[in-house]
Amino acid sequence: MKKINLLVLAILILLALLALFLVKPIKKTEEKMPVNMINITNVTNISLITVYDNYQHNSELKTGFGFGCVIKTKDKNILFDTGSESLTLIGNMEKLGIKPEEINIIVLSHIHGDHVGGLLGFLEKNSNVTVFILDSFPKSFKNEIKQMGALIVEVNKEIEIEKGIYSTGELGILIKEQSLIINTKKGLVIVTGCAHPGIINIIKRAKELTNKEVYLVIGGFHLSGASDSELKNIIESFREIHVKKVAPCHCSGDRCRELFKQEYKNDFISNGVGKIIEI
Repeated sequence: MKKINLLVLAILILLALLALFLVKPIKKTEEKMPVNMINITNVTNISLITVYDNYQHNSELKTGFGFGCVIKTKDKNILFDTGSESLTLIGNMEKLGIKPEEINIIVLSHIHGDHVGGLLGFLEKNSNVTVFILDSFPKSFKNEIKQMGALIVEVNKEIEIEKGIYSTGELGILIKEQSLIINTKKGLVIVTGCAHPGIINIIKRAKELTNKEVYLVIGGFHLSGASDSELKNIIESFREIHVKKVAPCHCSGDRCRELFKQEYKNDFISNGVGKIIEI
């Protein structure tokens, strides 16, 4: 009996050794949303409404340093960034016919006060939302959101937020930031908060993830104070990447807007609080 058991054991060891040589090991990969490998949905009937900005489009609305944009789709209403404070944010939204309770999702680009300052005041009006924040946000800030009753999703890598709408994931080194990618029949719509990781880097990342052309880039380009030569190089890069339309605001700077308007002409959108862009 002992001899039979030893023989069985020897056979099992031999089979295990053969398996090590014959079977290829499975490589462990990072778990992330393979945005460029899925059947990306086209989002139709989109309205992009700038509800908080330091540039003015509608004189009946209040300006403030910061950025906030409502993205209305057939299925969901997304608030991207919340400006510096909630009174201006909610007041502007209500004058534009947008009730806080109509918002389903909030996406915060980065932790700076001119982009997250209006959040807690907004949550006092409507906490029945899911808030997409960066994984690197302070724990104290995350706890405040939870205490208000909202759900949070901590973003590190690129993820699908809603059908056809994606986060670039956490980009940048010193200042972490995420931008929004919306896939439409006309091409990608990229919404940026402050573009701290570099506006060109953000656009290239969106194209890399989706393998789609860019129709519109809207939001803060973080180019206030840049020299004319720097701005012209960036505008040239926009053309090389084949960006169709631009709508810079917030931290983009007056000179940036002037030079983009000269280059893009009818494809330049003068953006500011109250501007509504229909796609």
